[in-house]
Amino acid sequence: MAFRRKLHHFWTRIRPISYWYFFALFIVSLLVGVYALRKNNLTMIQLRDMVIVADQQGGDTEKALRNLREYVYSHMNTDLSSGPNAIKPPIQLKHRYDRLVEAEKKRVADKNEQIYTKAQEVCEQRFPVGSSGGSRIPCIEQYVTQNGVEGQAIPESLYKFDFVSPFWSPDLAGWSLVASAIFLLLGLFRFGMERWVKSELN
Repeated sequence: MAFRRKLHHFWTRIRPISYWYFFALFIVSLLVGVYALRKNNLTMIQLRDMVIVADQQGGDTEKALRNLREYVYSHMNTDLSSGPNAIKPPIQLKHRYDRLVEAEKKRVADKNEQIYTKAQEVCEQRFPVGSSGGSRIPCIEQYVTQNGVEGQAIPESLYKFDFVSPFWSPDLAGWSLVASAIFLLLGLFRFGMERWVKSELN
């Protein structure tokens, strides 16, 4: 009997707090979380586009990449790749890589042209036209072979990036989802408590 009295007293105190309050708060916090997740993704897309534009225009790709990397690492729902046909790695500085390759080709071509000119000068001194001029061509070929410059390979992997977002982040999206989970559990607990108390009192 004392237990039923205490239980009734407890029930009269918690009865005004309806489980629908918790479910309503769950829905609100869930909607806020979904909105924040979408905003995170849209911001990531903007930062990714800034990297692409910087790459195309020869701008400050380092700064754009740093901003993108820091944002992705600290926000949920910012994975760069999605779907089976996504580009992997998702960030590729193709234009910057192509410019570096072309610059290296030009450097090698200019250097080898200088070496060829030098070879002509050296071999003209060694084999004047009046003497053994026929040996000049093999001399030039040998000089170019010995002193020619080969292009250095530019690692393509240095210009490809893949940033992974965290499973949970302490931002609006993360805390909203935590709150929605808490409100859902409280609502379920309150609902179960009401059913149990009523069954005990009846």
